[in-house]
Amino acid sequence: MGHPTMEDVAQRAGVSRALVSLVMNGSPKVSAARRRSVLDAAAELGYRRNDVARRLASRRTGTVGVLLNDLHNPFFAEIYDGVDAAATEHGRRPLLATASRRVAGERRAIEFMLEQRVEGMILVSPRMPSRELVTAGRIVPVVVVGRMVRGGVVGVVSNDERLGPLLAVRHLFDLGHRSITHVDGGSGAGARARRSGYVRAMRELGLRPDVIAGDFTEVAGADAARALLRRKALPTAVFAANDLVAAGAMDAFEDAGLLAPDDISIVGYDNTFLARLHHVGLTSVDQSAEEMGRMAMALLLGRAAGDRATPSVRLVTPRLVDRRTTGPVRPL
Repeated sequence: MGHPTMEDVAQRAGVSRALVSLVMNGSPKVSAARRRSVLDAAAELGYRRNDVARRLASRRTGTVGVLLNDLHNPFFAEIYDGVDAAATEHGRRPLLATASRRVAGERRAIEFMLEQRVEGMILVSPRMPSRELVTAGRIVPVVVVGRMVRGGVVGVVSNDERLGPLLAVRHLFDLGHRSITHVDGGSGAGARARRSGYVRAMRELGLRPDVIAGDFTEVAGADAARALLRRKALPTAVFAANDLVAAGAMDAFEDAGLLAPDDISIVGYDNTFLARLHHVGLTSVDQSAEEMGRMAMALLLGRAAGDRATPSVRLVTPRLVDRRTTGPVRPL
């Protein structure tokens, strides 16, 4: 037996389908007695209003597509918390998709969300070429989080990638470190800007940059640490592309008998729950992930409503959170 329809409710209550529709949409133009009759009939039949059909008929689904590039990255999950909270406040429902750090997965996810007729999309750290993001932005409003996209078609919420690395490098410099290696985020969104920020900060302080290619994963951090351990001389500090990279590096260093900060100082990026765990205590650059999610939803809704006065790029000011994985250089 199929789901009961408005016609079934109308027949049971002895009224027209139009009257049932008025009741279900909360119209004040229905008498209390007839409203009660319709609601009683709906309850007896187990009728539930089909919001999807109603929204599709009005060409407003009430859903917003949200793409997380990597479901295992806690920073992305914290951004989603902000998106979800803001969506609820504005009567929207997030439609979540993931891509497992693959461009092909991102394309499939975007195609799926468009098929579901989302009212807009928030793409968290996508790796797709900018031209494809702009193409999507010409179909529905799009906001990208964690990566710059030029041109104004796509809205952007990101952090100041010049200031963030400078905070990390300056913190280590003030502790006496002069040999600071950066494990970068590879092809990950924002990795190039973060790497450039590190190189610029090192040169401004008269230091020689040292970059090891990686990715935004703990595996990449561990691999980078093992590569450093094979060198004749270790750096005194590591600035990791994100907290997952830092955690992977710490794990590999500990396997080799080295501890932070006694043997090597480590700074992460994102200030996720991982960094905040007491037994980890990772010094990290904070981007206010949940606030970025809220900002992305606000920007998306504004663009969907036709607001072109608001700037298409919103930058978050990062701050360094000093914990126990960084300390002064130990004398030889």
